[in-house]
Amino acid sequence: MTADIFLLLFNLMLILLSAEIFTNGVEVFGKKLSLSQAVTGSILAAVGTALPETILPLVAILLHKGEAGHSIGIGAILGAPFMLSTLAFLLIGLTVLSGYISKRRAFVFEAEIPTIKRDLIFFLIMYSSGIFLPMLIKQHIVVAFLLVFCYIAYLYVTFKSESGGILHEEKLYFDKIFGKVLPIKRFETLLSVAQVLLALFIMIECAHGFVSTLEHVSLKIGFDPLLFALLIAPVATELPEKFNSVTWTFKGRDTLAMGNVTGAMVFQSTFPVSVGIIFTDWNITGYALLSASLAILSGAIILGEIFIRKKISPLTLIFSGSFYLIYALIIIKPF
Repeated sequence: MTADIFLLLFNLMLILLSAEIFTNGVEVFGKKLSLSQAVTGSILAAVGTALPETILPLVAILLHKGEAGHSIGIGAILGAPFMLSTLAFLLIGLTVLSGYISKRRAFVFEAEIPTIKRDLIFFLIMYSSGIFLPMLIKQHIVVAFLLVFCYIAYLYVTFKSESGGILHEEKLYFDKIFGKVLPIKRFETLLSVAQVLLALFIMIECAHGFVSTLEHVSLKIGFDPLLFALLIAPVATELPEKFNSVTWTFKGRDTLAMGNVTGAMVFQSTFPVSVGIIFTDWNITGYALLSASLAILSGAIILGEIFIRKKISPLTLIFSGSFYLIYALIIIKPF
């Protein structure tokens, strides 16, 4: 068991490190192509930080045959948006409270409301469709393509509405390591793509090992692989978003903090869900359905406050985020 836990932590560490390398490469690539700050950060970099929790279910479903592999895949697919819409919101709200107590910021959450409103509307529509439409429509592939189309529409709206340039240029990691001995600057665009592909390769290989070990550990301790993937794996794989959001919230950069989470929620409610719909039975019931319902309810509460009060209260973030703790108690209690 000790060796299995070590492998889990080792693979997870490499997955998160690869996500950082991937994001760095994407940011430099975006700068070279003169993309806006919002497009590079909220779309390209957000997808990069979402890759760990996205690749895990893909590897589990496509490369690990059998019920356990599919259970882990479905659990990871549903766990990511659930974790983002509950635990991530909770951490942001608590960070505002902590900053207020330590006199580092006011007890006010000043995110850019139109951006968050757009993200939450897309998330609620797409995620609800991904969960409930397959119960009504036998042609699941139609729902999968609908989700992909909606994300493309989201990209179009985001590209169209944002125009600010990148404020801070990120130095390519390849340049930091090899810049003194190789002419990195001359081929920086090409090398940024190479860095992205290398990070993606490492991430896929480590995800394969993570899923294999997770399946082995969960079966050994008698814990349902679906519940294990729902409750445990996303907590770790969502670390990039959580860490970034906490840091930005302490600095008072609330739009970046919240947008980092809601942008990832939109992505997680489309492509991973589409893969689950196409390649698994996608029979969402029991604890899995409960997690999806709580994620939708949490997002709806935040969006409702935006419509009613035109702002987001830190207390609302804490309240919505507490759904994760309630869910954890419900799952763990029978064991």
